[in-house]
Amino acid sequence: MSRVSALIADDEPLARERIRTLLLRHAEVEVVGEAEDGRQTLQMLRALRPALLFLDVQMPELNGFEVLEELSAKMTPEVIFVTAHDQFALRAFEVHAVDYLLKPFTRARFARAVDHSLRRIRQAPGAPDPRLLSLVEGLRQRQQQSERLAVRDRDGVELIRTAEIDWLEGAGNFVKLHAGPREHLVRDTLKNLEERLDSQRFLRVHRSAIVNLDSIARLLPWFHGEYVVVLRDGTRLQSSRTYSERLRSLVK
Repeated sequence: MSRVSALIADDEPLARERIRTLLLRHAEVEVVGEAEDGRQTLQMLRALRPALLFLDVQMPELNGFEVLEELSAKMTPEVIFVTAHDQFALRAFEVHAVDYLLKPFTRARFARAVDHSLRRIRQAPGAPDPRLLSLVEGLRQRQQQSERLAVRDRDGVELIRTAEIDWLEGAGNFVKLHAGPREHLVRDTLKNLEERLDSQRFLRVHRSAIVNLDSIARLLPWFHGEYVVVLRDGTRLQSSRTYSERLRSLVK
């Protein structure tokens, strides 16, 4: 019997190593590659066309759901999601009967997920799972206007209401959430979070800053149609010309 090709996508090296080690017990599975962010995952999926994908939900560049949204149905492999948080996603997985592994997972739980996926692959090779396609579409619509953001810290996961966030500050693959006197660091990109936030409430004013419109106290005209955005706590942010058009609409 031919072996089943598998791709492991997770931004944490130890998590990838654990999956690779556990797969040694499944001789019928061959790991053909490992990816550490969403963009790399998408490239390797298109190049390697694996039959099975272990997909971390939250990764830099593109999250797991965004990776799948970029694929056609014919190119979508059998997927086992891997997640450490996001209770909404967990409920969605269960409703759609889609396989997932909640970190930290046991060997027995891992084996059950793999065995179930291998049965599906052998019963309908190359056929897209309608449950998975339905899940991705549902999550895509839900994430468009996310009401809460999950933030991991040393003690677990805190759910931050987006209405409480004053502004978001981007720095590469990390975003700092400013919520009153508190700050939270999230491993994600500003672009990803912007797509999840309500566009009627949050406005990008700079390539590295998104502001909650309810937190704006004053707009001070600057050069070339730009503004200094003054928040209610006194924070001052410089807008850029690219993102100033909607700010101008606020003062008309």
